[in-house]
Amino acid sequence: MGNCGTREESAVVSDAQVKQQQLNQGVLEKKHSRSISDLSDPSTPRSNIANVLQDLRNNSLLYTHVIAFTLFELETITKSFRSDYILGEGGFGTVYKGYIDENVRVGLKSLPVAVKVLNKEGLQGHREWLTEVNFLGQLRHPNLVKLIGYCCEDDHRLLVYEFMFRGSLENHLFRKTSAPLSWSTRMMIALGAAKGLAFLHNAERPVIYRDFKTSNILLDSDYTAKLSDFGLAKAGPQGDETHVSTRVMGTYGYAAPEYVMTGHLTARSDVYSFGVVLLELLTGKKSVDKTRPSKEQSLVDWARPKLNDKRKLLQIIDPRLESQYSVRGAQKACSLAYYCLSQNPKARPLMSDVVETLEPLQSSSSSSNEVSLISPVTGFGRPLVTGNHSAYHMHHKFVQTVGAGAGCRSANPNCSPGPPAACRVR
Repeated sequence: MGNCGTREESAVVSDAQVKQQQLNQGVLEKKHSRSISDLSDPSTPRSNIANVLQDLRNNSLLYTHVIAFTLFELETITKSFRSDYILGEGGFGTVYKGYIDENVRVGLKSLPVAVKVLNKEGLQGHREWLTEVNFLGQLRHPNLVKLIGYCCEDDHRLLVYEFMFRGSLENHLFRKTSAPLSWSTRMMIALGAAKGLAFLHNAERPVIYRDFKTSNILLDSDYTAKLSDFGLAKAGPQGDETHVSTRVMGTYGYAAPEYVMTGHLTARSDVYSFGVVLLELLTGKKSVDKTRPSKEQSLVDWARPKLNDKRKLLQIIDPRLESQYSVRGAQKACSLAYYCLSQNPKARPLMSDVVETLEPLQSSSSSSNEVSLISPVTGFGRPLVTGNHSAYHMHHKFVQTVGAGAGCRSANPNCSPGPPAACRVR
């Protein structure tokens, strides 16, 4: 996938499912005035896209940090896109390494970059290019990959990102030649990725990422996680809308089941995908692996029932982690994954609550202080006060899987001392 998270394969759905979600889309998807707020709409005519591109070139207020490069400049920094400069290839383009400095353009800060060259064939790739410029051109966060610039010249479409020195999480987790990530590093990556999603969901108009997976989580030299590849991102529901109805796209094994079946997209769809990635971090196994026994090929189907069973959950933790983690820390992380992977979208936590739950695990994963190991897990009950997320208020508490003495929130009337589950779902 390289250093800008190019996409591999899309989710596979049946013809009946596709027809159903197309019907939903025709009824429910709203059209907006000509702008770059909904460029992922597949019904956008190409002539309108040309007008949007002109708006993009002229709009210096929204994109003050994004540079419009010429094709010649990008050819210069990639040595005419030399084959030995290739970082990775995917379904929508090839990624090259490069280096920008004042020799490219006076005033540019010296910086290593990754340059994605989108395939010229296919309108969908063009729309995804526009979507990436739209979202990453306006959104800035430490856990989102930074868009340095773009190139739109004739039929050439290129994107320039900050270079991520350690590549993708996928490579570190699943390549046999890579040293296994430590427990503390995995929890740090999970927290960083969660913060990136929470930021998107809490935007003035929420953004649904729609393609959260290990290959789209990039790592810098300090293993800071950053979300990349926003080609499938979608503006979230507004007003009284409960969801966005759209084409079913994403990656098999990560897409939420209700989204695959109906095409109804919500922020909770991202939460499910996060649960899959967290499960991959915990087990060291891919979400889908046809080489495993038939009952284990789907990681979620195989592992989720064990996540809420204290006797079995430690059996699924990556054996390469050995004794790097505390039992309580593993139980909390497994319980979090269990709720994120709920078949009922409303039973999943908000990403802001996921962040709160992961934060205590950062200190406990590397500290021998027993007090930090047994502190209560944050409940999923606090509503957000920004955006439209107050409608997503959770009405249950997180199941405590820690042993006796860990305690619960005193405000919970259903709390009873002792294992195995002190705080019950309401």
